[in-house]
Amino acid sequence: MKLLVFLALIGLSECLVKLHLQKGKTVREILKEKGLLDDFLREHPYNPLSKFQGYGVVSNEPMTNYLDMSYFGTISIGTPPQTFTVIFDTGSANLWVPSVYCNSQACSNHNRFNPSQSSTYQATSTSVSIQYGTGSMTGFLAYDTVDVAGINVANQIFGLSTSEPGSFLYYAQFDGILGLAYPSISSSSATPVFDNMMSQNLVNQDLFSFYLSPDDQSGSVVTFGGVDPNYYSGSINWVPLTSESYWQIQVDYIQVNGQTVACSQGCQAIVDTGTSLLSGPPTPISNIQNAIGISKNNELYNVNCQNIPNLPEVIIGINGVQYPLPASAYIIQSDGGQECTSGFQSMDIPTSSGDLWILGDVFIRVYYSIFDRANNMVGLAQAV
Repeated sequence: MKLLVFLALIGLSECLVKLHLQKGKTVREILKEKGLLDDFLREHPYNPLSKFQGYGVVSNEPMTNYLDMSYFGTISIGTPPQTFTVIFDTGSANLWVPSVYCNSQACSNHNRFNPSQSSTYQATSTSVSIQYGTGSMTGFLAYDTVDVAGINVANQIFGLSTSEPGSFLYYAQFDGILGLAYPSISSSSATPVFDNMMSQNLVNQDLFSFYLSPDDQSGSVVTFGGVDPNYYSGSINWVPLTSESYWQIQVDYIQVNGQTVACSQGCQAIVDTGTSLLSGPPTPISNIQNAIGISKNNELYNVNCQNIPNLPEVIIGINGVQYPLPASAYIIQSDGGQECTSGFQSMDIPTSSGDLWILGDVFIRVYYSIFDRANNMVGLAQAV
């Protein structure tokens, strides 16, 4: 099959070269004249930093936007497939789902994987334990076929929970989590799903992209193997990673009304689809809240919803580019717009390179985000 695809690509290339030689025009000019350029770019997304394109697929996985607080899609595991909803989380690296061996309350109202019903299941004796900012799981690792966005990943290692303590995961609208960070932070050294997609040559490019819809709307999507120009406008700004663990980058400053209120000496941040808000150390976050004119009330930073148009932008400087966040983006509205709270939250995450910030969904809703494993970069563009 790969040979046929290869030959077909050679034929297309020869055809385009002949057109170029005959007319003295570039391929791009010819496609544009014939009205085919937009369709070609949609079907063949291009990463400007990748010299060679692969022969795998580019596949979109739709995601549900749950109250602007979490985004999840559907995968399947096993033969025949057992279906689960998962958070596609760039802030962790493990895939796990509840198992039939879990007796926690959180497992009682979620889909649970049954190994005895899969002919491709392979057990291991390795345990796994994962702690998140909210919620945790313990269980064991196993191998099976995993289908993500129509991409069939063979022999994928994943976690099966036997315990999910606390109430957070009980109320979660998703069953499990599919981590998309680097293998260096994977619990029990389990190979992440996207690493297997790359090693098995299943994706066209070694990158994936996120569009997160705002205001509880539909249309959110994660694209495996490519960049979808339908979801952003303008140019893509590429930011090199400072650590290949989380998707970690350098933030130059955070400003309000022209004044730097946080990260005056620069700070480290991760681009994290699995975190709802924009998080940072308590004192700088308090400075931001004060600068935008929001005061704490009963441990929450509430704001009159009618005042949103009057609140200033928060500007985040990254790699020489300014990324404004309007108040409509950083204020979280609930109860039909009757209750409004700040999208900035305090969280202590100390690391060897300083306290870590999290650019969560509040940021990613405004900026289409591309996670490039081939070049160890994050691409950011204005979401549409």
